[in-house]
Amino acid sequence: MLKKKFFVLDGSSLLYRAFYALPLLESASGEFTNAIYGFSNMLVKLLSEWQPDALVIAFDKGKKTFRNEMFAEYKGTRKPTPPELLSQIPLLHEMAEVWGISLIELAGYEADDIIGTLANKAVDNGYEAYAVTGDKDALQLVKPDLKVLFTKKGISELKVYDVAAFQEEYGLDPIQLIDMKGLMGDTSDNIPGVPGVGPKTAIKLLSAYGSVEEVLLHIEEIAGKKLQENIRDNQQQAILSKKLATICTDVPVDFDADKFKINTVGSELTRFYTRYNIRSMLKAIQPFISAEGAEAAPVDQIVVPELRKIATVDEARQLVQKCQTAGRVYAVAQFTGQVPQLELLGMGVSVAGERYFVDIAPDLAEDMTSLFAEDNSVDKQVWETVKTVFADGSISKYIHNLKSCCHAGLVLQGPIFDMELIGYLLNPVSSKYDVAELASQYEPSLPVPGKDAVASELYSWQAFALSQIGGKMQELLDKKGLTRLYNEVELPLVEVLASMEANGIFVNSRNLREQAIKVAGTIEDLERDICDLAGQEFNVNSPKQLGEVLFEKLGLPVLKKTKTGYSTNAEVLEQLRGAHPVIDKILSYRIWTKLKSTYLDGISQLINSRTGRVHTSFNQTVTATGRLSSSDPNLQNIPVRREEGKKIRQLFEPGPGYDYLLSADYSQIELRVLADMSEDKSFIKAFNENEDIHARTAAEVFGVDISEVTPQLRRSAKAVNFGIVYGISDYGLSQDLKITRKEAAGYIESYFEKCPGVKAFIDKTVAEAHTNGYVQTLFGRRRDLPAINSSNYNQRMLAERMAMNTPIQGTAADIIKLAMIRAYRMIREAGLKSRILLQVHDELVLEVVESELETVKDILKEAMEQVVHLKVPLSIDINVGKNWAEAK
Repeated sequence: MLKKKFFVLDGSSLLYRAFYALPLLESASGEFTNAIYGFSNMLVKLLSEWQPDALVIAFDKGKKTFRNEMFAEYKGTRKPTPPELLSQIPLLHEMAEVWGISLIELAGYEADDIIGTLANKAVDNGYEAYAVTGDKDALQLVKPDLKVLFTKKGISELKVYDVAAFQEEYGLDPIQLIDMKGLMGDTSDNIPGVPGVGPKTAIKLLSAYGSVEEVLLHIEEIAGKKLQENIRDNQQQAILSKKLATICTDVPVDFDADKFKINTVGSELTRFYTRYNIRSMLKAIQPFISAEGAEAAPVDQIVVPELRKIATVDEARQLVQKCQTAGRVYAVAQFTGQVPQLELLGMGVSVAGERYFVDIAPDLAEDMTSLFAEDNSVDKQVWETVKTVFADGSISKYIHNLKSCCHAGLVLQGPIFDMELIGYLLNPVSSKYDVAELASQYEPSLPVPGKDAVASELYSWQAFALSQIGGKMQELLDKKGLTRLYNEVELPLVEVLASMEANGIFVNSRNLREQAIKVAGTIEDLERDICDLAGQEFNVNSPKQLGEVLFEKLGLPVLKKTKTGYSTNAEVLEQLRGAHPVIDKILSYRIWTKLKSTYLDGISQLINSRTGRVHTSFNQTVTATGRLSSSDPNLQNIPVRREEGKKIRQLFEPGPGYDYLLSADYSQIELRVLADMSEDKSFIKAFNENEDIHARTAAEVFGVDISEVTPQLRRSAKAVNFGIVYGISDYGLSQDLKITRKEAAGYIESYFEKCPGVKAFIDKTVAEAHTNGYVQTLFGRRRDLPAINSSNYNQRMLAERMAMNTPIQGTAADIIKLAMIRAYRMIREAGLKSRILLQVHDELVLEVVESELETVKDILKEAMEQVVHLKVPLSIDINVGKNWAEAK
């Protein structure tokens, strides 16, 4: 007779592994969920493949256990848990509850102790027990009827350890693992062990003598004088280390087979994964819902109407009439090509509860049979008829991806509701705003087409989906006070961005090739210098080899370790500046190689052969604060003040027919916004009197006259100023300024004493966020902060930092967007040839003709400095040059 199976999961270890195995994922409301997603996948895999009869999750409760009483430094070297992981621990508790799985934690004990106790009790009760973990400490528990499933790779692969498997790998019995740890210690848990004893030596000693205690009784027989001496001098440490490594199997927890049966409630489980936007789990959990006899809450699915293809001019006219009668149309376009050569292939349309598809370019679309039709002119007449709907100002258009419609030349008049933009305004922390994602949020009962759906089915379904969610989203936009922001900022900005993307920026291809060759030479020289300074040839791009050179050969201090060896990331190298000449060379090498691969090599692939320009994409729905981002290539990320960045900017020039590139850059706009919103007297006085704001802050904070402010004091004040804008902590400031955390805390404290308006503003903003659950910019842009009142400290602190910086950064973003719209319209109304090409955060880049230069400067001064009226003046710096570097 087969024994029943009991599974106990190491929740702490598995959640940690899941977190690092997957990229950061966020729910629609901003909670991090990657660890929960990974844990859920592993749980489904276990339930499917192993079908346990009972299951428990064990979890650590608090940092201090009985082991810390034995050895205060136990686990003392562990780095703080990232707040992005800490914030997911409450979600694991919630997940266990909806799955109907017992989660057990006990103060003073580790998860390992709960695992050991319950697994042994399960065996005593006639079960076959399985401990699932990523921590090899649990292997000591292995015995007949008690196996360990160890996560080998991330959390997806499991290795089964029974007695034979353990003996084959270690040459010892499983229980001897504690003796191994007694001798060799464990750096991850800060168990000291015996100095000089590693795994091989420990296994050799235990093969000969069996246990730590027996090794200590036979010290004189052990080969090697140094090893003998180390063991003799550290006998008590070895005994202590063995005790620390021993899992306690008599924790006061009961084995209750009935309580440990999985009791899933389908409706709660579905709601959980829907709420946290882990929608890929909804299908995976269905077998376990039905298997437990708990059906999900019934949902009346919306019936999707049959697709109708508009094939004749008469059918097209009927469709137009229906749209005119309804006064609205829902449409999603199918595109092909790339900016600035984007073409319409087809259009999904929904009106009056029906759905249609119009082939616009049938010879390029899904069905090639139309190539052999006698006359394609009918299709052109059909589209010419249908597109009159979009030019009819009396019809409201609910669409998706307005910017691509602009690129494809589709003329839209009348009220326009771009559901992609509206979805972004309603939930700016989401990562996706495609129609399927929006439908899953605002109408989850809408059936989704299969993966193999053809274009006509897919795009007509999307149009119908908009008809089901458009009104709800529009109503919510109004309810949240975001309609004005949509109408006055985001919607009119689309035309501006489409124009900028279509314009592109000219790249001097010859200079690009020459620069690529020069930079390749610079990289080779740096690589040679690095190897010379290191005293050996090695692969500079290999973190492993670089770590060995820096920390073993050159003896530099080890600041951080990873699972695979020494960390050589940017943070570590920055901290090592000055410790050895090779560090500066490595940092320079990395900058040049990144710039070469990203820009010199990357841009050459992105130059449009027809225009000779790079047409970057400006992303309107990416950042949570409202700032624009750019991609393909990212022209907002070129280093501004470094020589390397200037070399890249030199490649961008005015195109044929233009004389200059012009840069108009806001001066300290975020600090001016802070001055306005905080009404701090010191800030307002400094800006109104055109003082150097950083020097003024330094004078206030460090108690000196402004004439006595040194460059170092100004730099410190500047770091504090911008740190406050970004919600910096004393730790963050200490890292920026290379000072102690105590000194940094003193700077911040002094800053708030001398700038009480700023402190009052921040306190008020955070308090209102706690009350309202969100923060807003000056123009009503809203960011919900669901974790602001979380019981989890780290999650709450992260939300409070967002509350501090979002109103300032978001307001600055809104101002420059308004300025872009105004400048674009003024240039167009003046009939100028000059035009806007790029936006780089607080900077606009234009290409201008010489005869229009002064006119353009005047327009930019008015458009950017007078677009809003704050309590302090807005100011821009204008520079002109024959390339972007000169203009900057």
